[in-house]
Amino acid sequence: MSEEEQNELYKQFLEEPDAFYEKAEIDQLRNALKQSYTERFLTMTKLMKSGMMLSKAKISYSHSSSNTK
Repeated sequence: MSEEEQNELYKQFLEEPDAFYEKAEIDQLRNALKQSYTERFLTMTKLMKSGMMLSKAKISYSHSSSNTK
């Protein structure tokens, strides 16, 4: 892409940024629809496992004074 084309895209983005975000969302949806049902299922199970792991997580804080003098 030439510098002139980049500048033109930048000007368009400054004028109407929502159009760029909408196009990005549509592109993501199109790519998601190209996945097979098996790929979708595997992605869903990974997300479910991550969600279960994070829901069980406990944050604890221990103050160790051995490092400070």
